Amino acid sequence: MAQKLPPVAPAQYWFPAKTYGWGWGLPITWQGWLVFLAALVLFAGGAFLFPPQEMLVGYVAYEAVIVAALIVVCHLKGEPTRWRWGKK
Repeated sequence: MAQKLPPVAPAQYWFPAKTYGWGWGLPITWQGWLVFLAALVLFAGGAFLFPPQEMLVGYVAYEAVIVAALIVVCHLKGEPTRWRWGKK
């Protein structure tokens, strides 16, 4: 007799797709909020780690890495995105 597999749980997205335009909205799970707030703290901390008046290139590079990491997490854990013109 064939063994019955358990039902597959639907994907739990951390970031919903935006209603208008392309990209993701604010987080909808605690994991998403944790990632979002960590990115904000790291983003704000860049001004202390790399003072823009003294190390502008380092500051811009640091901020670009934080933004890129957040985009990667949104892409991996967010709802698939496409250009949207509102709810259908």
